[in-house]
Amino acid sequence: MKYDYLIVGAGLFGATFAHLANNQGKRCLVIDKRPHSGGNLYCEKIEGINVHKYGAHIFHTSDKEVWDFVNSIVPFNRYTNSPIAMAPDGNLYNLPFNMNTFYQMWGVKTPEEAMAKLEEQRRDALDKMLQEGVSEPRNLEEQALTLIGKDIYEQLIKGYTEKQWGRKCTQLPAFIIKRLPVRLTFDNNYFNDNYQGIPIGGYNQLINGLLDGVEVKLNSDFFNNREYWESLADKIVFTGKIDEFYDYRYGKLEYRTVDFNTKILDESNHQGNAVVNYTSASVPYTRIIEHKHFETFGNAVYDNPKTVISEEHSTEWHDGMEPFYPVNDERNQTVYAQYKELADKELNVIFGGRLAEYKYYDMAPIIAKVISYFKSDEK
Repeated sequence: MKYDYLIVGAGLFGATFAHLANNQGKRCLVIDKRPHSGGNLYCEKIEGINVHKYGAHIFHTSDKEVWDFVNSIVPFNRYTNSPIAMAPDGNLYNLPFNMNTFYQMWGVKTPEEAMAKLEEQRRDALDKMLQEGVSEPRNLEEQALTLIGKDIYEQLIKGYTEKQWGRKCTQLPAFIIKRLPVRLTFDNNYFNDNYQGIPIGGYNQLINGLLDGVEVKLNSDFFNNREYWESLADKIVFTGKIDEFYDYRYGKLEYRTVDFNTKILDESNHQGNAVVNYTSASVPYTRIIEHKHFETFGNAVYDNPKTVISEEHSTEWHDGMEPFYPVNDERNQTVYAQYKELADKELNVIFGGRLAEYKYYDMAPIIAKVISYFKSDEK
C-alpha cells in the first residue's frame, strides 16, 4: 500500500506532522525504532506518577496558535518552572537570576543595590581582561564573568556547566552563553513566555492524541530495511540523525547524553520542587527531578505516600547511547553544514527536529515549524 508520507520517528515533530497531514486526508505511516511513541517526551507511569523518562520537559510558548493547538489535543495544567540550585557554599538559590537570587547571594534588598553589585563584579572581570590585553571574551568563563560576575559564576554556573559539557569552562566557546537572563524583580518564573504547563495526564496523552487515526509501527528501524521503507511512500519525513541518513560520509556528529538514575522513595515529598540543580563539581549529577511536582500542586503531593526522583548524569555520547544535546563547536557545525547542503537538495525528503537539524529545540518551535510547513505551498 502506497503512503503519501513515511514519517521516520514518532517524536513531537513526526507526530505533529502526521496529525496535520492526516487532517488533510494524506495517508501516513509513522515508524519508530523504540518500543514506544513520543520520542524523548515519553512518560512511564511509576507508583501512579508520570515519570519523564528522558528528562524534564516543560512546555512554554508565547505563540497563541501553538498553545491553542496543543490544548486542542489535551488540556494543559498550570505548572510554572521555578528551579532552585544547591550551590557549593551549601545554600539554595532561586533561578533564574533575580532579586531573590541576589538577596540570597549578597543580602541586597532593592534593584538599585543589586545593579550596583552586579556592575562592580562585571567591572572587575572586564578590568582583568584588559590587563591581559584582551578586549573580547575568549571562552565561556570570561563571557560569564563579564555578564554576571565572580560570585554567581562560581556558585551557580561553573560547576554545573563543566558537568553538563564534560569540559572546563575555559575550554568552552564564549557563544554558548552570549547572554544570561538577569531580572531585577522577585520573579522565580524561569520562562518569560505567556503560556506554560504540562499536559494533564502526561505527555503520552499529547502524543497519543496527535497520532490518533494514524498508522504507527514501533520497533521498526528505518536503517535495518531502508530500501523497503523508502518504497512505501512518495515522500519521507526524517527526524533521526542526519549523519546516519547519509551513512556518515562526512563523519559522525557529536552529542552529549544523559544517564538517569531513577529511584522510588518511601516519602511523599523529597525536595519540594520539580527541579533542583546541583552546581558543585563534587556532586556527580547535574540535577534531581522529582516528577510528581509537574502535575501535583500544594499539599496534594501528600496524597501519594511515594515519590519518584531522577538524578541526571551528563556524559559523553557514544554509539548505542541516546543522543541528547548537539555539541555546538566549530568542528561539528562544519560537518553539519556539509550534511545540510545535501539535505537541501533532496526533493522528496523533509528533515525536521533536533537530530535531523542538529539543533537544540524547545517543544513549541517544533510545532510552530510543522504548522508553518502546512501553511506553505511546499507540501
